[in-house]
Amino acid sequence: MFNGISLPKHQELWKFWVFIGFIILCFFPFVSPPIALGLGVIISAIKIVPVGFNSSKIATHLLKVSIVLMGFGINISQAIQTSKSGFVISAVFIGITISLGLFLGYVLKVDKVISTLITIGTAICGGSAIAAVSPILGAKERQLSFGLGVVFLLNAVALILFPILGTWFDLSQAQFGYWAAIAIHDTSSVVGASAAYGEEALRIATTVKLIRALWIIPVSIAVALIYGSRKISKVRIPWFIALFIVTMSVSYFVPSGENIFGFLDGLGKKGMVITLFLIGTGLPLSEVKAIGIKPFILGVILWAIVSVLSLITVMEMF
Repeated sequence: MFNGISLPKHQELWKFWVFIGFIILCFFPFVSPPIALGLGVIISAIKIVPVGFNSSKIATHLLKVSIVLMGFGINISQAIQTSKSGFVISAVFIGITISLGLFLGYVLKVDKVISTLITIGTAICGGSAIAAVSPILGAKERQLSFGLGVVFLLNAVALILFPILGTWFDLSQAQFGYWAAIAIHDTSSVVGASAAYGEEALRIATTVKLIRALWIIPVSIAVALIYGSRKISKVRIPWFIALFIVTMSVSYFVPSGENIFGFLDGLGKKGMVITLFLIGTGLPLSEVKAIGIKPFILGVILWAIVSVLSLITVMEMF
């Protein structure tokens, strides 16, 4: 096995090459992020994914690398300006989401650990936030699966629905970028939805989303203090965000490398398309079916409220 990939046996060889063919297809311009996700779901459903292929693990690493590469295409001056407003909006909505999510979990009598995972996943950055706090909470595999299942399903919906709603409400590029960054869970879906909407929306959404992702650190520490200070050592710091800042800085201070930086930025965007394809291939249908109605209701209500409130906010502010 190499990085989550097992070398295919003879009977699995055709699946391996078909799978590779779909990945190559993701490099073509007509394969948009939503199409890539859809293709991944389809080949997962018809069981073409090679045995031993760990889509989730590879997608996680590729997502981080792609974000770092996309930093080469973001103007650091514009990013700083975006960060100022993005920090305040993110902080306000993270507070609102966590308070509301825990309250709804109590009212709906959802398992406390599952409720906390869904709430923090919705408030910060989906699966990454859930992965960060799950060891602190001592989450069992079934609880972790429930939390990830709800968030994953809503991310898939957001990836397709948000660009449609953005067009319907006639949102500007800036409005959509802020809205996607605040209201969508996972970074991959934020980037996918905003990329489908436009270049400026992508730039703003990526910057604000990464600012929102930084809240993993203080929120994880707060959860650790609540559940036991000895677990603070389990807090995971998103190192790739620091590298994203580095790549932005390099492209700004070394203007002579504009051509190569443009290539790396494009490579990062294609990496995001492949990431969404891999996420689709790893869709845990059995886990999604086992989510249960109450956690799902909690996730949907919380996400709907946050989406509506953040939409109203960005339409008023920008």
